Amino acid sequence: MTYYCLDFFPYPSGAGLTVGHCRNYVPTDVVSRYYRMRGYDVLHPMGWDAFGLPAENEAIRHGVHPAESTARYAANYKRQMQLIRCTYDWDREINSSDPAYYRWTQWFFLLLYRRGLAYRDVAPVNWCSGCQTVLAHEEVEEGVCWRCGSPVVERSLPQWWFRTTAYREQLAAGLDDVDWPSHITAMQRRWIAGLRDWLVSRQRYWGAPIPIIHCPACGIVPVPEEELPVRLPPLPTGAFEPRGDGRSPLANIPEFVNTTCPQCGGSAQRETDTMAGSVCSSWYFLRFASPHEQRFAFDRDAVKYWLPADLYAGGAEHATGHLLYARFFTRVMADAGLIDFREPFPVLRSQGVVHASDGRRMSKSRPETVVTPDDVVARHGADALRAHVLFIAPFDANVTWDDSAINGVVRWMERVRRVAGVDRKKNKEGKWDEALARGLHQTIGKVSGDIEALKFNTAIAALMSFTSQMLDVQDQVGDMVWLECCSALARMLAPFTPDLAEELWQMLGEKGSVHSQPWPEWREDLAAEETVVVVVQVNGKVRARVTMPAASDDEQTAALALADETVASSLAGRHPKRVIAVAGRLVNVIV
Repeated sequence: MTYYCLDFFPYPSGAGLTVGHCRNYVPTDVVSRYYRMRGYDVLHPMGWDAFGLPAENEAIRHGVHPAESTARYAANYKRQMQLIRCTYDWDREINSSDPAYYRWTQWFFLLLYRRGLAYRDVAPVNWCSGCQTVLAHEEVEEGVCWRCGSPVVERSLPQWWFRTTAYREQLAAGLDDVDWPSHITAMQRRWIAGLRDWLVSRQRYWGAPIPIIHCPACGIVPVPEEELPVRLPPLPTGAFEPRGDGRSPLANIPEFVNTTCPQCGGSAQRETDTMAGSVCSSWYFLRFASPHEQRFAFDRDAVKYWLPADLYAGGAEHATGHLLYARFFTRVMADAGLIDFREPFPVLRSQGVVHASDGRRMSKSRPETVVTPDDVVARHGADALRAHVLFIAPFDANVTWDDSAINGVVRWMERVRRVAGVDRKKNKEGKWDEALARGLHQTIGKVSGDIEALKFNTAIAALMSFTSQMLDVQDQVGDMVWLECCSALARMLAPFTPDLAEELWQMLGEKGSVHSQPWPEWREDLAAEETVVVVVQVNGKVRARVTMPAASDDEQTAALALADETVASSLAGRHPKRVIAVAGRLVNVIV
């Protein structure tokens, strides 16, 4: 059994992670840890969307080279992810600005070109006056650049495009087959209805060079595959900034531009535009299956083993950009016979937005709104941060960050430590054994189902409730049941609060690590209540609540309700015309 848990490919920035990022990365870590304990072979990788405007603009602002800044920022992201105990498979770490990666981005460009899906044309385009480059339609928000906020004007320029419109009907129809939030499918449907081809060329330095040669005799000539990657030439800081002449800085490097035509051997020039960062992020999920493969972009057997992803988690802001582009790429690859599926992300979930205490969205571009995981971990520890971001609200709900609210989970964690520290009196059995065992199996069932449904807040609530139940009956429970409950509690805590779970496991004197243990087994028969309380109505009005055996069927439920003294008194000798009974829940007597 396999489980591929995938986070959106982040682009590292100087601000580092905020607690808002934790609302994405901690939940997927919980899911990954849970399925590992369930015996699944889990793939939970991480990498860096390092090419593109965000990285280059930030490097220019700080007067450094984007290769230097993105490497430093990625290292900081990795440190913070490890700080909050995310268990990514770092052996699979990838970076879109690595030539070993963008070699295959260029290969895919040539694949699209050969299939008539990549073309060059002079057309009116969106020009950002601040970034000094063209923008795709998806990158213009209310007339300004998505990244720098500068006004966008229209200019006619020769550009490279991907023919996404050739897949318009397929992309729209495919949305019927995915399990995505309805508002995201609605946004993508609206965008597809007015879909235009994808503008992929950029007049900037920090991107994968487009693998095309312009020959006066032969015209447009693809770079031979054996000559890939076309490497981005190193430039000193300052030399890569846009010049304002509508050309990429690469156009000013003769040793890069001037080459020979692969077809006729004559003098020719390389394409100097680079690809948008979104091209590199349109196939990374395939590379994670075999990141060290050198003969091709991915090992096909590895892709068959892992793909498509079982869970894709990230922000809704990518509904009309990355999610659409990745679906387009996947369909092209399927049509080329490279993969055997057409939807890369059958299940998509989006986390809610974290707002600062003043109500503004927490954003790296507004440092005064940011709370970092470093701050919270320094005060309360990684487990408290994890538990808080999981418990604060449903996964998909927006929240306002409140520093003081974390105290609730801190107090709960102290109660968990009290459980492990209970001095047992070597009781063989106790009067609450059966009730506590029932509570344990109810909790295992609840927490298991909630993790699979991404209902982390109610899973934490169930663990809190069970912790209280254990402490309430600690002196009236036999040792065997108590130790079984302690062991299961430690294992259930492991995905949520890994350090606390390990601490509890060691306090119990157990061997090995709690994280190498199997998930506790849930038995429905042991979770079943012996009795239930059934609401009894007479002509639609509640007249009694009757306790009866939980195993009662509809007929028995009706009989027990009618035999109750309070119900009989309400009937006042009247014979029921009809009795509607739902076992374990409700009886409605109509007279």
